[in-house]
Amino acid sequence: MRQHAEHADSARRRVLTQWWPLGTLTGLVLAGGGCRLAGRTGVADLLWAAATVAALLPATWWLLKDLWHRRFGVDVIAVLALVGALVSGEYLAGAVIAVMLATGQTLESYAQRRASRDLRELLARAPRSARRRRPDGTVEVVDLDSVRPDDRLVVGPGDVVPVDGRVEEPATLDESVVTGEAQVVQRRPGDQVGSGVVNAGPAFGMVSTAVAAESTYAGIVRLAREATAQRAPTVRLADRYAAWFVPVTLVLSGLAWLVSGQFVRAVAVLVVATPCPLLLATPIAIVSGLSRAARRGVLVRDGGSLELLGRARTLLLDKTGTLTMGRPESTETVAGPGADAAELLRLAASVEQVSPHVLATAVVRAATDRGLRLAQPQEVTEQAGSGVTGLVDGRRVRVGQAAGPLPDWAEEHRRYAETTGLSTVWVEVDGALSGVLLLRDPVRPDARRTVARLRDSGFDRLVMLTGDRSRAADEVARAVGVDDVVARCTPEQKVDRVRTESDRAVTVMVGDGVNDAPALAAASVGVAMGATGATASADVADAVLTVDRLDRLADVVEIARHARRIAVQSATVGMGLAFAAMGVAAFGYLPPVAGAFLQEGIDVVVILNALRALRTPAGIEGSGGSGPGG
Repeated sequence: MRQHAEHADSARRRVLTQWWPLGTLTGLVLAGGGCRLAGRTGVADLLWAAATVAALLPATWWLLKDLWHRRFGVDVIAVLALVGALVSGEYLAGAVIAVMLATGQTLESYAQRRASRDLRELLARAPRSARRRRPDGTVEVVDLDSVRPDDRLVVGPGDVVPVDGRVEEPATLDESVVTGEAQVVQRRPGDQVGSGVVNAGPAFGMVSTAVAAESTYAGIVRLAREATAQRAPTVRLADRYAAWFVPVTLVLSGLAWLVSGQFVRAVAVLVVATPCPLLLATPIAIVSGLSRAARRGVLVRDGGSLELLGRARTLLLDKTGTLTMGRPESTETVAGPGADAAELLRLAASVEQVSPHVLATAVVRAATDRGLRLAQPQEVTEQAGSGVTGLVDGRRVRVGQAAGPLPDWAEEHRRYAETTGLSTVWVEVDGALSGVLLLRDPVRPDARRTVARLRDSGFDRLVMLTGDRSRAADEVARAVGVDDVVARCTPEQKVDRVRTESDRAVTVMVGDGVNDAPALAAASVGVAMGATGATASADVADAVLTVDRLDRLADVVEIARHARRIAVQSATVGMGLAFAAMGVAAFGYLPPVAGAFLQEGIDVVVILNALRALRTPAGIEGSGGSGPGG
């Protein structure tokens, strides 16, 4: 209750801080107007001059900061217009410019607050504690940082799952906050569950597989904090326009003064060019796009990344976990001479219960689906990249890669697996090769449709990268319809290919594994399939898909193009209107005061237009549930 009250007080303080400059300056302008009507012209001019100076000081500070960082933007026009108004004695015009600047800052703050609301809600839902089961069966509430892998946890009704893990009993989960899916899902014993989802049913037990800092939700929260904190890249588009808008404005105002000999005309030109929609509409549109992306279950690191997504033309996709499900399914258990297939699967699954490997999960799922009773393994050891070994019912079982040459029956099944694109998990019992489990990683059912949508959204080149064999890679490539495929691709080769493609066009790389992290970092925009908890790739990515659905990538690309289109539209329309007004002012038909009121109207129009980016593009309406906060 106290935390809620403190949060409400903090929100009220933020609102007051954002609105008091506009209120104060508006009060000075109105007070000056009252004094002018009362015949006290000197007092009115003094009040208006005070408002002008009050706006000039922060505007000058912004300009000096930009110059210190070797940036030259449209702030210079605002400063010159305010100075010109003071020098020429156009105090009312200066005061209106001051109100205009404060209005723009207030509207921008409001838009950013509204646009980042979803991200703040995501941060507020971050779990902070966990219920851990003691060895004696009792439950204690512990700080989240004290949870370690293999801890047994209890998730109560309505609780947020604190860390990544495996459920020990059937669970009913609401994953909408993380995945954007509105409906609840059922999880069976042994299924993986990501942190951040909500228990929508009775309490259940789970075994943690990661510490809090390495869990799925922690990576999402970390990215959300960065997305709300990083504001500077959102004006990159504005900077490109400002590079020529500012010089043209200064030249036009100088010519107006030089030709007419009237300094007030130069001031009028600067007034109608101030502060320019570039300062306001462009960042608002981009930040609004960030909010829409978050509602679709995609967190984009900053506005610069969203803008690049809106201009991207080449897309590189990792195969496993991106175009395929990333969750292999058992297709067959092959028993060697003298072995029983069901018993072989039971022994293998019993050992694989303690392994976090994605193939181990598939083996355990296959056994539980067949109703096999698994034993608790003893003396378990795991060698990365080789396999898991343990004692099951007094028998030493090893599951993983084959050690040594294969007998004829095993070699036959190895060749079959290679030609059909299957994965092999070999099983040894008491030192003898006893059988092999064949697994397939199915293509995502929405992959082909999503690839087609990505083409429609503007990508003209799609390439699949994979470390898998050529035959399996070609099969997936034909199924989804990409333009090119690179098989047996090492992480270093992925990076080289990304750099080569990036030299030709703005390139997006999508991946989900630790081995994809270097390629994601090298791309113009790296996108991680974060729902699998691949924190290494999510940490370097520019965007993370918190839902395990590839079609959300097409959604965010369309949102990015929509937001960028509105940003460009707002900027160009605003500048076009400003240029028309500048021309009228240069010929002496628009005095500074009237120009200031006109520019105020132009700014409000383009800002309201920029807020249209908060709406989801029509092409993706109804394609899934709302994301966080939706």
